[in-house]
Amino acid sequence: MQTQIKNWGNSQGIRLSKEAMQEAGFKNDETLTMIVNKGQIILQKKFRHKPLKERMAAYGGKLDLIEEVDFGAPGEGELW
Repeated sequence: MQTQIKNWGNSQGIRLSKEAMQEAGFKNDETLTMIVNKGQIILQKKFRHKPLKERMAAYGGKLDLIEEVDFGAPGEGELW
């Protein structure tokens, strides 16, 4: 894919095609992280920690706590 850098007010902008947006999983108005390194610009989705309730929803909203597990005595160099 190719795109062009164009003037956008006092800045420059790059248009992304619908296909590129879908392939990257980007949505309109989403905040992205931009990394600039050695002639490359990398756009990534901003990492977001999900709250516990949101993570639990992936498991049907149930948090199955297991019993304490005994891994035995500490090995060499381990302090417990």
